[in-house]
Amino acid sequence: MTTAVKKTISLPPDLAKEAEEIARTEGKTVSGVIQDALRSVRAKRLKKEFHNIKGFWSSKAKEKGILTEKELERYLRK
Repeated sequence: MTTAVKKTISLPPDLAKEAEEIARTEGKTVSGVIQDALRSVRAKRLKKEFHNIKGFWSSKAKEKGILTEKELERYLRK
């Protein structure tokens, strides 16, 4: 069984109304809608972080002349 942590948040009236409408339309609680929104933001942030890391290591590989996965495998076996 998971434990929930209760938090009180403040929303501008337009966002509160929209959250309530989404909850009603999707058959969720407002809490569920907020949870989904936070998970979405977290996923977007992690994806951006992954692309930044990937870009960093791709540039490092290019500096060493590694352009393909086979070249990378050969380099790592040295």
